[in-house]
Amino acid sequence: MDRKLKPIQQKIHLIISICIVIPVSFVYGFNPASVFNIQLKTVDEHHFFKAVMGFYLGCAVLWVVGVFKQQYLKTALINNVVFMLGLGFGRVISYFLDGIPTIDFLIGTIGELCLGFYGLWVLTYKKSNFAKN
Repeated sequence: MDRKLKPIQQKIHLIISICIVIPVSFVYGFNPASVFNIQLKTVDEHHFFKAVMGFYLGCAVLWVVGVFKQQYLKTALINNVVFMLGLGFGRVISYFLDGIPTIDFLIGTIGELCLGFYGLWVLTYKKSNFAKN
């Protein structure tokens, strides 16, 4: 049976992304060593991770808006797909060039790729509001 996507099916990966990305952004911005094997030593490194935190929070704000405002949902979905697949494929490249990271990053990669591909499916599913019929 081929049914139209329910609103929760269109938004669940955004909600999951928000719940993960916001806490991770604060860890990156304020204390990455508490969770990851990252030791920041220079002011420039601290600035870089605060910028990453700001980028993550900015994306999460767009996803929140997309969850609550239908007119921004497609934009939020596209942003989430690019964000997640960009991170996921960047990590895959790093596996081949730099080696295997800690388990946290391995799990993160799987999650990013799953969320990204789910969002891509939502955008292209023939019965969605977004796909060209």
